[in-house]
Amino acid sequence: AAVGAPVAAAGASVIEWCHERPASPPSVRAGRPPNEALSSLALAVPHAKAVRQLAWHPRGDYLCTVVPDGGAKAVLLHQISRRVSQQPFAKSKGRVEAALFHPSRPQLFVATQREVRVYDLLKQALLKKLSSDVQWISSMAIHPGGDNLIIGSYDKRVVWFDLDLSAKPYQALRSHTLGVRAVAFHSTLPLFASASDDLGVQVYHGQVYDDLSSNATLVPLKRLEAHSTGPSGLGVMECAFHPHQPWLFSCGADGAVHLYT
Repeated sequence: AAVGAPVAAAGASVIEWCHERPASPPSVRAGRPPNEALSSLALAVPHAKAVRQLAWHPRGDYLCTVVPDGGAKAVLLHQISRRVSQQPFAKSKGRVEAALFHPSRPQLFVATQREVRVYDLLKQALLKKLSSDVQWISSMAIHPGGDNLIIGSYDKRVVWFDLDLSAKPYQALRSHTLGVRAVAFHSTLPLFASASDDLGVQVYHGQVYDDLSSNATLVPLKRLEAHSTGPSGLGVMECAFHPHQPWLFSCGADGAVHLYT
């Protein structure tokens, strides 16, 4: 198997994909013929409950989906080329809030409400547990270098972990007055960001060093506010950096997507 390829754990199951079109077609953009909309649908992967999050493997052939109310099927790993899905966990370890692949190692990070579990996908074993010291994790992002992790929490905090240093938080940042909905790293620049229900997107400088004796330098840089409160009373729901440019995108419950340059 390729390095980093997910392997089903003992007691887990393989789930075959549905190759038929879903009963309800995707929404059709105004002026676009319905047949064209259907023809653009390549594959449909059914889930028992609503999917909250998905994350791509760096090699592009796998993706991971998170279904918080899915119980033992809360985390599913999907292989595009073979059109097959794996249920890596036979039992539920708690409500799953987020999951992502390590950028270079065969590891899977799974965040429940209060901790992050790191699994070795080749050895099918738990490597470590990260204690978050927050009440409810909302989101998670891993540094492109693979040795640092950030989580966002509904109790207003962004928590940074140095994975080589400790299973405890390296630093907790309190830049928001309401729950943090999303966090993100830039792929090449020393930047990371958080999005919150307080309508703000906070941009930080996060410098990591190759020298293991030097700890990461974390500095809040700028707060961006462009969204308004949505009908549900929620704020900014997601943020993402451009893979190459120093650009940041955010989307909110107000239905708007903003680009910051």
